[in-house]
Amino acid sequence: MQKIRISRVVTVLMAAGAMAFSSLAAAHAHLRSSVPADNAQVSSSPDTLTLNFSEDIEAAFSGVTLLDSHQKPVATDKARVAADQKKQLIVGLPQPLKAGDYQVNWHVLSVDGHKTAGRYRFSVK
Repeated sequence: MQKIRISRVVTVLMAAGAMAFSSLAAAHAHLRSSVPADNAQVSSSPDTLTLNFSEDIEAAFSGVTLLDSHQKPVATDKARVAADQKKQLIVGLPQPLKAGDYQVNWHVLSVDGHKTAGRYRFSVK
């Protein structure tokens, strides 16, 4: 009987901890999709990079750095949040990208104050 009670208490505590951890993890803006997509091979240079997040983000504290295959920065416009999609970060490309591999490094601040960052790659044929 005592073992059953202890087992139930442990189970309840584990479930409560998992719920608390998952709610903390859900409070961050995670990259949901991008155009070009991660590991995509596009036939021509995109005009913009579009990153879609799991929650609204603050444009003033969010940004993108684009690197070429030699890890050198590529010129981009300033990142902006779409007027009608506060979860979408858009970065214009003032010059067409040359054929090659590119890495997108991003960082965002969600409207609830949590910072996240990440990166993904794509290539232009």
